[in-house]
Amino acid sequence: MSLPDDAIVCFANTGKEDEATLKFVHDCETKWNVPIVWLEYIPEQPKFKIVNYETASRDGTPFAELITKKSFLPNSVMRFCTTDLKINPISAYMKSIGIEEFETMAGIRADEPKRIAKLRQSLYAPLASAGVSQADIQNFWKNYHFNLGLEFRDKVTPLGNCDLCFMKGAYQITSIIQQNPDRAIWWAEQEKKIGGRFSKDRPDYTSMMEFGKNQIDMFDKNEETIACFCGD
Repeated sequence: MSLPDDAIVCFANTGKEDEATLKFVHDCETKWNVPIVWLEYIPEQPKFKIVNYETASRDGTPFAELITKKSFLPNSVMRFCTTDLKINPISAYMKSIGIEEFETMAGIRADEPKRIAKLRQSLYAPLASAGVSQADIQNFWKNYHFNLGLEFRDKVTPLGNCDLCFMKGAYQITSIIQQNPDRAIWWAEQEKKIGGRFSKDRPDYTSMMEFGKNQIDMFDKNEETIACFCGD
């Protein structure tokens, strides 16, 4: 099996992905011999730059620069981080190589009906079309010689996507902070920089760092975590 000759694989790095995610993308390109274009948002034209595994941001710089440029924080209603950090850089890159129209394929599964329902016309989900479920994905990687390497718990990978994304449930965020309090520093700094909160219906990240030191049972364990790339 191989990709079609006209397929272009892109990875848009926000600077807040877990290191295991970056390593996994790198493993895919090296172990499968698949060229992957690593992209990051930049404020000036052409709105993207090409990086690689070694030079990709690990300190949230692309995301922080976007917040500074916008002068406000993304939130559940205005999730411009997905559009500006991922979708737009990929589109700009494609145009830079002379491709104006293209079909985007995303790894949305058959057992993610809410995400499927939100798919844009230009977004194709081959896994969903093939009936692939989360169990199928887990079984595939369980028997493979490399995998993502992130903890899989309660049917999710808590550190998937941006490490403390505001779309995660508050209990999940605080649980992650308990394990590694330093993860919250960047998020708290962005809130202080703008003078606001990523989520108005929960405490700020500075407060959640304090909650993480003491207790997290004040948050609902069953609060839904929403994937950041849902086709909006």
